[in-house]
Amino acid sequence: MAKDVEVTERGSFSGKDYHDPPPAPLIDTEELTKWSFYRALIAEFIATLLFLYITVLTVIGYSHQSDIKDKGDVCGGVGILGIAWAFGGMIFILVYCTAGISGGHINPAVTFGLFLARKVSLIRAIMYIVAQCLGAICGVGLVKAFQKSYYNKYGGGANFLAAGYSKGTGLGAEIIGTFVLVYTVFSATDPKRNARDSHVPVLAPLPIGFAVFMVHLATIPVTGTGINPARSLGAAVIYNKDKPWDDHWIFWVGPFIGAAIAAFYHQFILRAGAVKALGSFRSNPHV
Repeated sequence: MAKDVEVTERGSFSGKDYHDPPPAPLIDTEELTKWSFYRALIAEFIATLLFLYITVLTVIGYSHQSDIKDKGDVCGGVGILGIAWAFGGMIFILVYCTAGISGGHINPAVTFGLFLARKVSLIRAIMYIVAQCLGAICGVGLVKAFQKSYYNKYGGGANFLAAGYSKGTGLGAEIIGTFVLVYTVFSATDPKRNARDSHVPVLAPLPIGFAVFMVHLATIPVTGTGINPARSLGAAVIYNKDKPWDDHWIFWVGPFIGAAIAAFYHQFILRAGAVKALGSFRSNPHV
C-alpha cells in the first residue's frame, strides 16, 4: 500500500502523488461577485426540489397502495425497500448531475460537514443551506399541489419519531445515519483516494447514493429517516401539523452532530490533519 511520502534508494523523499486543494477561506466575499456562485445556488435549489418531489411522492404512493391492499384490491406497492431505493437513487442521480456545478450537496448536513473541513466558505455554506431548504419546501409544495387529498391523508411524507421509540433513540439514529452519509461523501471525494485507487473506477455519486439507501433501510422504522434537515423541514412546513414539529429538533441536531463527527474523523483521524498541523508547527521555528 502506498504511503504519503515514499523513500527512494538514496534516502531522499519523493513528492506526494496527489494534491490537496487549499482550505477555503472562512469569509470569501469575492464569491458574491461571480456568476458561478449563483449558478451553484440555483443547482442546489433545483436538485433539492426534485429530490423532495420524487421521494415524497414515493412515500405517499406507497401509503396509498398499502391502503388499497388492505381492502384486497392490488399489491402493496414498493414497500420500505422501494422507498429506500427512491431516496438513494435520486441522490445518485442528482449528485451526478450537479457535482460539477455546486458539488452536489443537496443536504445542509453535508454542507455543514464540508464547511467544518474547510471545503467551502461560510458564505457559501449559509447560502447553500438556504437554497436547499427553499428547494425542499417548493418540492413538497408541488406534491401537495398535484395530490392534495392523498398528501393530507397520508401525512405529507413528514418525518416524526415513531411510536415506541425514545427521543434519545431517534437522535442516535439520526447522528449515526448522517455520520455514515457524510463519511461516505468525504471518502468518495478524497483526492488521496482518487490518486491511490485510480485502478479501481469509483464514481463518487454511486457510494453516496448507496449510503443513503442503506441508512434508509435501517432507520425508516425509527424516524422515517431524516439525515437531511432540508428534507425534514420542507415536509414539516408544507404539512404543518403538530406531530412533525413535536420532535423536529432531532432532524437538525442529529444530522449536524453526525456531520461534525464525520468531518473530524476523516480529516483529523484518517487523514491525520492534527498530526500534520503539529508537524508543520514544530518544523517552523518562527511560528
